[in-house]
Amino acid sequence: MAAFILRRLAQSILVMLVVGLVAFFMFQFLGDPVNQMVGIDTPEAEREALRERLGLNDPLVIRFGKFVVNAAQLEFGLSYQHKSPVTDLLLERMPATIELSMVSAVIAFALALPAGVYTGLYRNRWSSKAMLTLSLVGISVPTFLIGILFIYLFAVVLGWLPSFGRGDVVTLPGGWTTGLLTVSGLKAIILPALTLGLFTLTLIMRLIRAEMLEVLRTDYIKFARARGLTNRAVNFGHALKNTMVPVITVTGLLLGNLIAFAIITESVFQWPGMGRLFLQSIQEVDLPVMSAYLVMISFLFVVLNLIVDILYYVVDPRLRVEGHGGGH
Repeated sequence: MAAFILRRLAQSILVMLVVGLVAFFMFQFLGDPVNQMVGIDTPEAEREALRERLGLNDPLVIRFGKFVVNAAQLEFGLSYQHKSPVTDLLLERMPATIELSMVSAVIAFALALPAGVYTGLYRNRWSSKAMLTLSLVGISVPTFLIGILFIYLFAVVLGWLPSFGRGDVVTLPGGWTTGLLTVSGLKAIILPALTLGLFTLTLIMRLIRAEMLEVLRTDYIKFARARGLTNRAVNFGHALKNTMVPVITVTGLLLGNLIAFAIITESVFQWPGMGRLFLQSIQEVDLPVMSAYLVMISFLFVVLNLIVDILYYVVDPRLRVEGHGGGH
């Protein structure tokens, strides 16, 4: 087990180095950030002094080395536009993004589980076919269009929910802010959470359905029915239990997708999260913010993938047997 974890950690470190390389060089050719920080009439001498102070005149190799060392210490320098530490900017907006992603994941899984089981058990019913048709819509329609439609229907036409913002928030011990403890905060999160979680909902639902159909064809399910077990015991005590192993694994990785792809949803609903900050940094050519965001999101994916690999190793005994065989 320890050797397996060490190998995965070594691979994760290598992945993060590659991500750091991509994050650093990807944004070097988007434009001169000095032009975004000074006025049109600023003398060239002042521009050159600013470039020197920001380290933009150093060779790329030296700048990348500094970037890796600082990133390992969660130091990404100062934002060119906000004139404050990038880490503080991201941490200030992280609660909004994490809260939106977690609520979206809960909604998606809570709705996808019964829908997937139902469409798997009763696949020939018209209601199951209707759910599958709607799931195709959820996968096919772009997220920003779904958000706009939700805003038009529930905010403009019906006037039930707010169309932008996070509502009133409460600051918890440790500086964590949440809107889930206020009425306006709960109303504000409904539309963006549904918009963000719709794609994940349909994906998990179809995955559960496919796994249920596959498990129900296996020999041990036929044997359980031959023993005289009730349909409820077979479907939920045996089939569903074995269906959930790959589903939970994929759901863990989809949580990283929700956080990473919250950019569009935050932009549509003016949600004050990290994704919206990233889009603003692109418009302002704020290189430290862009690089830090990409590194943090990649680190999240690497951690989730490492956890999934360890869970697979624990759950699947074949991996442990192969590991021992490879050692011998």
